[in-house]
Amino acid sequence: MKVIIERSTFLKALGHVQSVVERRNTIPILSNVLLQAEGSALALTATDLDIEIAEQVSADVEQPGAITASALTLYEIVRRLPEGAQVRLDTEGSDGRLKLTAGKSDFNLAVLPDQDFPSLTVDNEGVIFSMPSKELKRLIDKTRFAMSQEETRYYLNGVYFHAVTEGGRALRAVATDGHRLARLDSPLPDGAESIPGVIIPRKAVLELRRLLDDAGEQVQVSVSEAKVRFIFDDVTLTSKLIDGTFPDYQRVIPSGNDRTLKVETADFAKAVDRVSTVSADKTRSIKMILESDHLQLIVNNPETGSAQEELAVDYSAEALEIGFNAKYLLDVASQIDGDTATFEFADPSSPTLISDEEDVQALYVLMPLRV
Repeated sequence: MKVIIERSTFLKALGHVQSVVERRNTIPILSNVLLQAEGSALALTATDLDIEIAEQVSADVEQPGAITASALTLYEIVRRLPEGAQVRLDTEGSDGRLKLTAGKSDFNLAVLPDQDFPSLTVDNEGVIFSMPSKELKRLIDKTRFAMSQEETRYYLNGVYFHAVTEGGRALRAVATDGHRLARLDSPLPDGAESIPGVIIPRKAVLELRRLLDDAGEQVQVSVSEAKVRFIFDDVTLTSKLIDGTFPDYQRVIPSGNDRTLKVETADFAKAVDRVSTVSADKTRSIKMILESDHLQLIVNNPETGSAQEELAVDYSAEALEIGFNAKYLLDVASQIDGDTATFEFADPSSPTLISDEEDVQALYVLMPLRV
C-alpha cells in the first residue's frame, strides 16, 4: 500500500473514527484502525464490536492495499504534524510495519493484518429512510440527558426511537432513567412508518451526535431487528441495538395535573443554580414553595448551610410545596427553547410535567423528591 493524503483530511477522518476505539482492549486489533486504499480514496474503519464507524476520503493512491495500525497513535502523530503537510503511508519494504512520513518526520508503526479486522454486517431486510440531519440532531439533543447509566437496567441505557401514527404522524425519541423522562417528536420521514421500536445504545447516540456536527443536510437511516446504520456524506456509523424491551413510558406521563406554573426559564435556571451550590452532593435536593404568583426556592444542608431565593411567577392554583433534584431541574431548563417554561403539578408525590411553549413537540417529566 502506498498512499499520499493531505494532513487535515486525514486528521478529520481519524478524529471521526478513533473515538469509538476503547483505550483498553483485550483484543489487540480492536485498538487499530483499518486503512484500505483503492482507486482515489482511503477508507478508514474502527470498531469496538458494538459500534463501527467508517469514513472514505480522497487520497492519491499509488498502490492499493490494506493494513491496520493503532488508531490512537496515528491520530496523535497526524495531529502534531504541521498544517498543510502531505502524509505518505507505505507498507512496502518496511519490515512488516507501516511507514508514515511527512516532511522530515519519519515513523515506523506496528501493524496487524487487515484480514483479522472484524466487520459489523447489517441485515439486508429492514426499514430504510432519509431524514434531515438537523431533525436527528434535535431528537438526540433534547433527550440524551435523560438516558440511564445503570448497568442493571440496561434497556434504559439509550434512546428509544419509534414511529407514532395515531393522533398525528411522528418519529418519536424517548429517554428515561426512572427519575426523569424526555420525549420529543419530529415529522415522520417517508418510508419510516414501519420502523420497529428500537433502543439505540448510549455510546452510539453520543458518537452519532458528534458526527452530525460535520454532516450534510440529509442522513440515510437503515433499521433492522438487531442493528441500525446511519449514512451521511462519506461517513457510516453502524451500531448494534439494545436487546431489551423499553418500558411503557406513556403510563408515567401524567394527564390530570391541574396546578400550572409559568416561569421565566433563564431567571429560574439561574436561581436554581445559585441556591443549589449548598445542596448535598448526592441528592441535590431543592424545595419549591408555590403561592399566588410567588415561588420560593429553598435548600437546607446541615453540613454546608442554607439558601433561599424568591421569584415572581405566574401561578394561581392552591399553595404547594414540592422537592426536586436541582441537577434534573437544570437539565430540563437547558432544553427549553422559549422564554417561558410551563410546569404542571398534581401533588408533592406525583410526577410533574414540564413543557416548552416554543416547542410543543417536546415534553419532560420529573419525579419529585421528599424534602
